[in-house]
Amino acid sequence: IARLQTTFLLFALLHGAACLVWWWPQHPFWALLAALLPLWGLAAVLAIELVLMQRLNRRDAVPLASAAQLLRAWWREVGAALLIFGWRQPLWWRSPPDWLPAQPTGRRGVVLVHGLMCNRGVWLHWLGHLRAAGHAHVAVNLEPVLGSIDGYAKAIDEAVRRVTEATGLPPVLVCHSMGGLAARAWLRAYAADARVHRVLTLGTPHTGTWLARFSHTENGRQMRMNSAWLQALKAQEPPGRAKLFVCWYSNCDNIVFPATAAACQGITTTTSHLTTATASTSTSTSTSTSTSTSTNTSTSSNTSTKIGERRVGK
Repeated sequence: IARLQTTFLLFALLHGAACLVWWWPQHPFWALLAALLPLWGLAAVLAIELVLMQRLNRRDAVPLASAAQLLRAWWREVGAALLIFGWRQPLWWRSPPDWLPAQPTGRRGVVLVHGLMCNRGVWLHWLGHLRAAGHAHVAVNLEPVLGSIDGYAKAIDEAVRRVTEATGLPPVLVCHSMGGLAARAWLRAYAADARVHRVLTLGTPHTGTWLARFSHTENGRQMRMNSAWLQALKAQEPPGRAKLFVCWYSNCDNIVFPATAAACQGITTTTSHLTTATASTSTSTSTSTSTSTSTNTSTSSNTSTKIGERRVGK
């Protein structure tokens, strides 16, 4: 995915440079407008998604976002998409690396699982805070990018094993969007309930998303509303597994909607009415997610150095 996004970034930059070189002397306004065409396209797509989301959410159980909330969500999502897809994921996804201390710090480790069309670069905002707080962590890359969600279980299992070996404790899994389904697929494949302390999902389409009807990739089809894959996943989960999960969903999520599709029966759910959480994981900039459970296990996109003391738990 990094190569694909790097190629698109270079194309956008070359397109902008060509427009400015050829048209600026005679038509500077039109030159600038044409140079920013990829940005206008991105902004238009996000706006359409939010309009569709609002229409679907009218029939959902959550309160509708106000016009001001939608505008703020759109504005922040444009900025987050540029930062994530145009900078962090294509250029900086390897840095900083995972951190597994030679000696246990006494703090629980974290495994970070990204969503569709993302890589570990989506978590760059989090990694420095986790290390500063003494939490061992691994941010996985889920590949193949458009393959079956079941195929991601091995990568998650390896990450959990590495973090557990470094800390001596079952880790917390923090999963964005499709990453939450990948975590559930891992639990099913490895019967790994005892190997994880908590699973936090941010905007995960636990019952699918309306938007996936337009996808023809394998993982996209699996995320269609109440798909056969999702129904089988739910049917094969033991009743006690739900206790491991805390799920966040938003009424301004332009990818996973209707909003309660990110909730799951029998699982603790928390909603945010003022933010947006997309598959591009705006969790780094536009989603304010912080949750606590009975074991004081939580995480936040506005991660602070106190994460080690309060938000991931010991």
